[in-house]
This record gives sequence, structure tokens and C-alpha cells, in this order.
Amino acid sequence: MPTNLSALLPSLMLSLAALASACKSIPNPMSTKPPASLPPAAAFGKTKAGESATVWTLKNSRGLIAKVTDYGATLVELHVPDKAGKLADVVLGFGDVAGYEGGDNQYFGCTTGRVCNRIAKGKFTLNGKEYTLAINNDPNHLHGGKERSLSKVMWRGAPYETRRGKELVEQGVVFTYTSPAGEEGYPGTLLVTVTIALTRESELRMDYEARLQDAAPGDATPINLTNHAYFNLAGAGSATVLDHLLKLEADQYTPTDDTLIPTGELKPVKGSELDFGKPHRIGDRIPADTTPWKGYDHNFVVNGKAGEMRLAATVKDPASGRVMEIHTREPGIQFYTGNFLKGQTGKGGKTYPHRSAICLETQHFPDSVNQPKFPSTIYKEGQTYRTSTIHKFRAE
Repeated sequence: MPTNLSALLPSLMLSLAALASACKSIPNPMSTKPPASLPPAAAFGKTKAGESATVWTLKNSRGLIAKVTDYGATLVELHVPDKAGKLADVVLGFGDVAGYEGGDNQYFGCTTGRVCNRIAKGKFTLNGKEYTLAINNDPNHLHGGKERSLSKVMWRGAPYETRRGKELVEQGVVFTYTSPAGEEGYPGTLLVTVTIALTRESELRMDYEARLQDAAPGDATPINLTNHAYFNLAGAGSATVLDHLLKLEADQYTPTDDTLIPTGELKPVKGSELDFGKPHRIGDRIPADTTPWKGYDHNFVVNGKAGEMRLAATVKDPASGRVMEIHTREPGIQFYTGNFLKGQTGKGGKTYPHRSAICLETQHFPDSVNQPKFPSTIYKEGQTYRTSTIHKFRAE
């Protein structure tokens, strides 16, 4: 039977004030100077519009290496050591900006929004006005739009690092973008900041901040941001991810209709193919290609209090020993098994076969803008959206 939403959802409702006080302050890109110890930024090609893209390399003292680009505020590479200390790039992507603008890019590593995931039929009503968005996942709107979503624009990047004495604490890049009113159909001019950093604790940290700019009292807009990295802990280009072990800290999920729009219910996962309460091999119970989800493509309700940092997922590749933990402040996490990967060629000539990577996207629930009982994604003039997600790595 459906869970009693009125009893359980209040604990999930995000308090804007709580989020603002809980999240770490994001570095100010306007006052950040490139630190001398960071490798020089490298050219990453030119966009179709003739804009020059840039890629930055980040490192920590424990061997992790990340590369990020200003096209789509995108994670391009992430090199992680295995139990023998051997590095492998564990995220899917391309070697230049042309790959990310091409038809083989399925949101690899990008920042998605203004609203990630799906909005039913590309419509929502706010302050009595109906807004119409692009239908780019028929019959719904997906990941912020078709032409000018956050994943398809150039951001401004400013590298920084933090040291304690001579010890390197973290290196990162602060990305900023101003989305004008009406871009992809969304109301209000939105200033967005995304920080991607590597820390000394072997963490890949992503901090998000957004607020309306030049808005009138009462103006509002939906905001729901995430990163869409595809992970294979055996290394990008490995044949499958179905042998990975997954544990989700989620007792419930949001069931959907056949177009993957939530019904508004919460249901328990216990005893079903969605039950990852204990570490379980991903491929053992995966839904068939003939189902609407064509594998796993489900939003799970993360246990604990939304707005507080907590463990959401643990993934392990038994062969390499690499382990990734995902911690988040978000109420939900979308688990997707690369169901539409098609063998496209990526970095270094490697191919990305069907179900050769997973996404674990921390988020508010899909279609929250049309679901009044879900935690709200609406932010008004004067309010600031803040959230953080941490990917922590080890080998065992």
C-alpha cells in the first residue's frame, strides 16, 4: 500500500534557512586568483559558436586527479587508485569540447539544470502563470532543456586552492553562469555557482549555489541541480558495470508512470528488485529492457533528514577494490544504469557499451514542481539555493 505521505513527507521538506546555514561557504570567484601550484589551464577546443573551452587539472596528495571544463561545468576525468595503487579514469567523457557538443554525449559529467530530471509534459504553473518548456524526452522535459540547459553553455571558471601551512587541503574550480530570464522557458534571471574540488580526504566535492538576480518581490523559479557523471570503478570503457556492488541508504522510492513521472506516492523497496539495503550485485535483479525503465532508472528517497549531509550510496568494484561513497544533503538520489549507452567512442578511443556505467544523481525528486507533497524546488526572490554532494573514494 502507498505510504501515508502526510505523515512522512514533513521530515523531508527542506528548510531554506537550514540549508543556508548547513552548507559550506563557496569561494568567491571574483576574488580568487589562480594559485601558482595548479597546472596551467589547457585549451579544450572551440565550441560550434566559436567560444574557447578550457580544462583544468586538479590533484590531491593521495593520488586522485580530476579534470574539469567550463563547457557545462563538466567533470571530464577522475583518476582513482585501486587496491594496488594503480590509477584508472573512472568517469565517461570526451577528449575535447566537440565530443560534448556531439550527438554521442548523454550528459556525461555535466551540471544539469536549471531543473534536473523530468518535468511532466514540460509544463508547470507558478504564481498563477503557466510555463512551457522544451519536450526533449517525449512527452516530458528533461535536465533543463534542449538548446541552452546548464549542461550546454559556457561557464566562467576560476581555479583556487586551500592550504593549511604547506599542506594542500583542496584544489578546485569555481564555475559561475548567469541564466537570463526566459532561457529554456524558465522564469527569472538566475545566477548559478558550482564548485568542483578534490580534497586531501580523497573526496570529490561539488557545492551548488543559485539565486534570482534583479528580481521583484514575490518572483520565484524552480531550481534542482545535480551532476550527471557516469561511473565505472573498473575504469571508463570497461565492458560492464553490472558486476559492481551497490548499497543504497534508502528504504523508499518514488514509483512512476510509464513515462518515468512520479505518481506522488512513496513506496518501500524492501523485498523488491529495488532493495539495495544490503550490498548487492547490480546485475542480479535489473529490470528488463522491455520495462518502461529499461533497467534501473529510479529515484530513491535517501534515509535521514534532508538538508543534512549523510551517506546515500556505496559502490564497490570487487576486482579493483575501488569503493565510492556518496554523501549528500538532497532528499533523493536517481540510480541509472546507462541503459541508453550505445558503444559510442570517448576518451582515448575507448567505447562505452550498453550498461557499462552508472549514474547516481543526488537531487530533489523528479517533477517536484508539479507535486505539492514533494519537497519544494521553488525559490523566491531573496532566497538562496545551496546544496552539496561528496564522492569519497578508497580501495580495499
